[in-house]
Amino acid sequence: MAPDAADDSGSAPNAPPLPDATPSMAQYLEIKTANPDSLLWYRMGDFYELFFEDAVIASSALGIVLTKRGRHQGQDVPLCGVPIHRADDYLQKLIKLGYRVAVCEQLEDPAEARKRGAKAVVKRDVVRLVTPGTLTEDTLLDAKARNYLTALFASADDQSVSSETGQTIALASLDISTGEFEVGAVPRADLPGELMRLAPSEILVNDALFADAGLKRLIEQAGAAATPMPSASFDSVSGEFLLKARLGVSDLAGLGAFSRANLCAIAGLLKYVELTQIGRLGVLQPPKMTGAGAILVVDAATRSSLELVKTASGERTHSLLGAIDRTVTGAGSRELAARISSPLASARAINVRLDAVAALAGDDLLRDALRASLRAAPDIARAISRLAFGRGGPRDLGAVRDGLVAAAACAAHLERSAEPLGLPADLAESLAALTGGSRTLRGALEASLNEALPVLRRDGGFVREGARADLDDARALAQDSRQVMAALEAKYVTETAIKTLKVRHNNILGYYIEVSALNAAPLQAAPLNATFRHRQSLANAMRFSTTELVEIEGRIAASAERALGLEQEVFNELATAIAREERALSGVARALAELDCVASLAEVAREQNYVRPVIDDSQAFAIHGGRHPVVEQALDRTRAGAFIENDCVLGRAPIATSATLNPGFDEGADARIWLVTGPNMAGKSTFLRQNALIALLAQAGSFVPARSAHIGIIDRLFSRVGASDDLARGRSTFMVEMVETAAILNQATAHSLVILDEIGRGTATFDGLSIAWATVEFLHDRSKCRALFATHYHELTALAVRLKGVANVTMDVKDWQDEIVFLHKVKPGAADRSYGIQVAKLAGLPADVVVRAREVLTRLEANDRKRAGGPGALDDLPLFAAARPRGQTLSEAKPSPAVAALAALNPDEMTPKAALEALYKLKALGKG
Repeated sequence: MAPDAADDSGSAPNAPPLPDATPSMAQYLEIKTANPDSLLWYRMGDFYELFFEDAVIASSALGIVLTKRGRHQGQDVPLCGVPIHRADDYLQKLIKLGYRVAVCEQLEDPAEARKRGAKAVVKRDVVRLVTPGTLTEDTLLDAKARNYLTALFASADDQSVSSETGQTIALASLDISTGEFEVGAVPRADLPGELMRLAPSEILVNDALFADAGLKRLIEQAGAAATPMPSASFDSVSGEFLLKARLGVSDLAGLGAFSRANLCAIAGLLKYVELTQIGRLGVLQPPKMTGAGAILVVDAATRSSLELVKTASGERTHSLLGAIDRTVTGAGSRELAARISSPLASARAINVRLDAVAALAGDDLLRDALRASLRAAPDIARAISRLAFGRGGPRDLGAVRDGLVAAAACAAHLERSAEPLGLPADLAESLAALTGGSRTLRGALEASLNEALPVLRRDGGFVREGARADLDDARALAQDSRQVMAALEAKYVTETAIKTLKVRHNNILGYYIEVSALNAAPLQAAPLNATFRHRQSLANAMRFSTTELVEIEGRIAASAERALGLEQEVFNELATAIAREERALSGVARALAELDCVASLAEVAREQNYVRPVIDDSQAFAIHGGRHPVVEQALDRTRAGAFIENDCVLGRAPIATSATLNPGFDEGADARIWLVTGPNMAGKSTFLRQNALIALLAQAGSFVPARSAHIGIIDRLFSRVGASDDLARGRSTFMVEMVETAAILNQATAHSLVILDEIGRGTATFDGLSIAWATVEFLHDRSKCRALFATHYHELTALAVRLKGVANVTMDVKDWQDEIVFLHKVKPGAADRSYGIQVAKLAGLPADVVVRAREVLTRLEANDRKRAGGPGALDDLPLFAAARPRGQTLSEAKPSPAVAALAALNPDEMTPKAALEALYKLKALGKG
């Protein structure tokens, strides 16, 4: 199957067939047996080879050639391989397809194996298991996104709970590429939103939870790979021990309050990391606690509806994150995404963030200087992690060096700014972290490393000249071999008086002395034959060697190996020094990311004219001149006109804000719920979403697109805008709407913000109206939350009279010559009609359909008025009363003469007298 040690210098596909039961086959099968659930990449020289069923799977998945190699138990052995230098490309494809890969490396040089005998096998073993949640390579990761590995755990008592609403799930999440670590717990009902927030690529589940079909479905919807683990791995005692050992503390009290379930989830997570990394620990930062009350709770449907970090099509560009991201580093972009995904729920913490944004937004010179320095900052956190796992290269050392240089530059900018006024708390903490990096380490890295660095440490050439004298000497002999041989050649020409004598080199003989056949005689005669030994005869030349030449050749070869060995020593020394400074360097990396994030928010605030929101613990929600952050920029890019700003006040407006409201709003009203009416295309959904996004941006610690904003802390944000089905689970569009509405009504509190659009439209008119009516009453009487409720049911506007906390607003439109003009402005009051037929006409419906629709609408409205006149009016069914006579086709349904005459008029070309005459004609036609 696989070649023995003597053949390990090349690719297996080119080696001769192997007999059954070779030592290499025995080694392969032993390693494969220990890793049955992974594709085994078996290192052979410059290739990773796959055999048997693994080869069949990989060749199909990767589109590479499947061949055969030898026989095993009477059967041909399927084989395929990937070259080492392209391993990351193939690995990425396999991981995306959901495969796990066990990487088996050669643990010794084949030459060492040959010393044990001709049939000795090179020592090999698995050095890592590659799974979606355990990637560290830049080529396999998105620089702007975290790659969380998340462990879920519910205690035995919780697992017996049949109701999903009564179960609590503990989560522990780790990005092993940076060491970022989160721990929390959520009710089962909030788990979909939490998984969408964390966006893990792999989820670890104990046996009991893995048997839960509902949980499996949630994991699939989150787009993560599910990995079952033995329940014994989720042990709270082990979790506490492992966490203390990894963080080097004797007590966890200083890190937060960990429940038993938290520690069980942590145990499963850390044990899995040890298992996949074969004992290597990597970087682990102190955990960030994300329990109840720490962050704004946003459910999965709301995250999808608001398109926070990606759009419905999976794009980042037109999401909220894409609209406000002005970061200049990958780490800064990850931090910004984390803040948008996890807005805070503490007014004090939010205002600390806002102070930092305000400081940089108000100082253009400082902000520009910081952003210029940050552009040179590599991703320190991921470089440190790769070095800790033993997978780092020279460029990771360079990343730490350059990151420390950038940190020093940023610290200098902040220190100069701090001298006259001082710094806000966030920026002061960043400054302290930036100056916490070791200057000794930075000096060692700068003194040791070249500016341009190779990707792989085995390539050498990364240590600066002058860093080590012995390395310089070794390099001098290896690199100056031409000069050394030229000097030796000149010496031999002088000694032999043969001017055509040359010292040459080839891969078979190495170095040799060559003279023409005519000039060879002196070298074969005494006394020169004592120095020059004959090696090879050619037709026109003879080749010789000398003891001195052999010795110099040996020193040159040894010096190249010695130079590479010395460089490896330097690499290991620097990597060890970095490991000693791991905690401080992680702080530097975190500070650079946060600084980039804050500078980005300040940049977009200045660029887009955002303002600082007032954030407190009240129930205020007063936004003046609010704008949609994504739509506004889209209009700017397409030059489609300015975005129309709008006000929104839910509850009594603060005095400072109410004075600036649009005329017509009742500033003294205490309406926590706005019923928003108006035609489609008038901007209702945009208005609803923009207020939700403004609230979310504010609690993320960002300035907001408005003239002013005062927002009391929101504990939960709900947004149900748009319609979709879930056919895979047997749910219609209306069923999905009802499930999402039920979740909102069951979870909304007095501190929540609820955005609802068109509740009840997917069923019969009276059913839908009844559901919408009852929903508004529930939000008003029971939830007592702040809400925007868009509807086409004009009957609901009567609730503004019945309920003190409800007010009517509408999207302003104008009728002009039988056309509708959308003004996209919110004004007090209710829409007088739906304008649906006008919108249908704008959409391009055939003229016959539009005309017939107007006829049907006229009759339906007449029947409505008739029904309102008395009990007998109910005998007519409006839909049948409006029906077209039997046998009449759509084309036969002609418009009335009055309508046709009216359509033919052109008011702009009529005199007053002609207009009066036209009116009399229309009146006569109407009577006819």
